[in-house]
Amino acid sequence: MQPRSRYATCAGYEIHYMEWGERDAPVVVAWHGLARTGRDMDPLAAHLANRYRVICPDTLGRGLSQWSRQPDVDYTLRFYARLAADLFAQLGIEQAHWIGTSMGGAIGTVCASGLFEPALKGAIRSLLLNDNAPELAAPALERIKAYAGSPPAFATVAELEAFFRQVYAPYGWLPDAQWRLLTESSVRRLPDGRVTPHYDPAMVRQFTQHANDYLIWEHYDALDLPVLCLRGADSDLVLPATTAAMRSRGPGVRGQLEVVEVPGCGHAPALNVADQWALVDAFLARAQG
Repeated sequence: MQPRSRYATCAGYEIHYMEWGERDAPVVVAWHGLARTGRDMDPLAAHLANRYRVICPDTLGRGLSQWSRQPDVDYTLRFYARLAADLFAQLGIEQAHWIGTSMGGAIGTVCASGLFEPALKGAIRSLLLNDNAPELAAPALERIKAYAGSPPAFATVAELEAFFRQVYAPYGWLPDAQWRLLTESSVRRLPDGRVTPHYDPAMVRQFTQHANDYLIWEHYDALDLPVLCLRGADSDLVLPATTAAMRSRGPGVRGQLEVVEVPGCGHAPALNVADQWALVDAFLARAQG
């Protein structure tokens, strides 16, 4: 089945999402990283679509979703959880497995905890954190703040693709076709004709106005569900000391946490190759029962 491009109004904003698979199949929500779009999940979603209904949203301010009218309020994990709750309600999703890359993992954590959106408590059956944790390394966050708020502009799409290949080299191996898809699905043209990544630069205000928004141990400790943390072996965002701490509290204490280091990747594995799909498949099969 071919993917469908759809829109929903969530918390007063138009949110774009891609839908894969049959509507009556078990649901997987696959949520992208900070400055990316839901189309990053295309390879994984295509792999899962014969067994799952896969929903891949563009977060507010990214891709084809509407931009915030109140950046200081809306570009926060609390508001992203509200968007997710509305999306679940509109799509009739009673239960789903959640796969989140980077920011998408943090959104999944605060959704699954139910502390921001009680209606989602119990609605998320399992949580896969793709190079995300309840605490992120401060130097890496500073690096993200430095580039995310001032996206570069280029004369040509080819130049933008070259930039993406350099910046996202830590994703690991991508074939040429996926680099082209990554570029074409996250590009917008500026009034002067140049091209730039397709996101609202104001989304970086999450870091400048809410310095501890990604310090979410309280939410992690409240989780009562299977959790798989995939850590890029070379990640500078999720440190080994943090995954060790995860093992000693919350789902880690209850025997619900598994941590796997993904070789050949930093921040974050692209979830686009057979070895990574095998990890996802096995985790979902265990969680699905």
